[in-house]
Amino acid sequence: MSADAVKSKAFQRAALKSESYRVLGILCLLAAVIIFVIARGVLTENYLLTAIQGGVLLLVAAHEAHLLHTIKQALRGEREVAGEKWVLNVLLESQIPTIALFILLATGWLTPYEVLVAPAVLLYFLLIILSTLRLNPTLALLTGVLSALGYLFIVFYVGATYPNPEKSLAMYYSYAGAVLAAGILAALVAGEIRIHVSAALREAQLQGELERINHDLEIARSIQQGLIPASSPKLENFDIAGWNQPADQTGGDYFDWQTLPDGRVAISLADATGHGIGPALVGALCRAYARASFLSNGGGDKVLDRLNTLLARDLSDNRFVTFAVMFLDPEKSDVKVLSAGHGPILWYQREKDKMENLEAQGIPLGMISGISYEDSGARTLDQGDMLVLVTDGFYEWENSKGEDFGLVRLERTIREARDCSASEIIEQLRAAVESFCQGTEQKDDLTAVVLKRK
Repeated sequence: MSADAVKSKAFQRAALKSESYRVLGILCLLAAVIIFVIARGVLTENYLLTAIQGGVLLLVAAHEAHLLHTIKQALRGEREVAGEKWVLNVLLESQIPTIALFILLATGWLTPYEVLVAPAVLLYFLLIILSTLRLNPTLALLTGVLSALGYLFIVFYVGATYPNPEKSLAMYYSYAGAVLAAGILAALVAGEIRIHVSAALREAQLQGELERINHDLEIARSIQQGLIPASSPKLENFDIAGWNQPADQTGGDYFDWQTLPDGRVAISLADATGHGIGPALVGALCRAYARASFLSNGGGDKVLDRLNTLLARDLSDNRFVTFAVMFLDPEKSDVKVLSAGHGPILWYQREKDKMENLEAQGIPLGMISGISYEDSGARTLDQGDMLVLVTDGFYEWENSKGEDFGLVRLERTIREARDCSASEIIEQLRAAVESFCQGTEQKDDLTAVVLKRK
């Protein structure tokens, strides 16, 4: 167990709580002894001796009550318990049985040698057992040593004051040894309890941190999902749909659409490297820059140049974003497709039953600042034609044999679903890849966008 774990506030608080339970047990024990002393005094009518004995026990009880009050203050954070107070407390408590044995000697109810084996001797063991609640092996061992010395003092006192040649003190020395052995065992037990309490506190701390992280991730997920369009644009001649499923609570993929002032619709999809909270932040940053750039640039050819410059300034060397945008003119049925390192961009022509994978105009965004992206001409979508954008999570998802879904299966699924609506095409893509992978782990985000002319 590390020193940091022992010094942690959580462990110190647990030790104080355990100590408070131990002190309560001692107070209950003292109350029982005081009642016994009072009852004995009434029966024997030896009020002076009773007053002296009761006064001593009350002083010990007052000390324990003061210690309990100090512990309560420490638990409230008002003060700390000094180490010297613990040692003094051990010294006093370990001698409670010794005081009880002297009381028995003074009453004369038992012979001196009967006192040495009286039930009060068991108090030594009871106090030693309670000492394990200190969660401090040193103090538990000290309790055992002082208890054994207290009992030996009684043995020497009886042997010197009431000598009896027929009685051997060797047996009583073995009792003292048993008390000492109990102290050693208590120290070992206290050490083990200390280790387990520390481990439990550490586990609780880790669990709390995990819950906080999951809570933060859930908030991030809700924010990210809130950035994804809740509904598709309502266009007379075009059907648009998008879908996203992160591999973790948050992901680096997103899709978006935005109506521009000239009536065109910008339909975009991006895939930031990796998945999790970091790529999610990069994706949100890319979305914000893209929306602002579409409005200020009007969807011109230099929009990728501007986006790349903005992201390159903000991203570290190992971060980049593959990005694609389709500028749709609903009136002319023209689509201008721009891609920064993103693929595949599949253009399916219904009349020719032809699938074409459009090339990117340059490298992913954020890798190199200041580069220029190539121009892209507009394409006219005829009836039944469609453009499909997907992230690599679809075609790189592997089954149990290590085979990925692949572009061939992706294109075949799209062709087979050519008569379906945009949302139904995405659903068939999702079903096809899940059926192929047969329950293997989804290691990357899945995102798809379909633009189809009705």
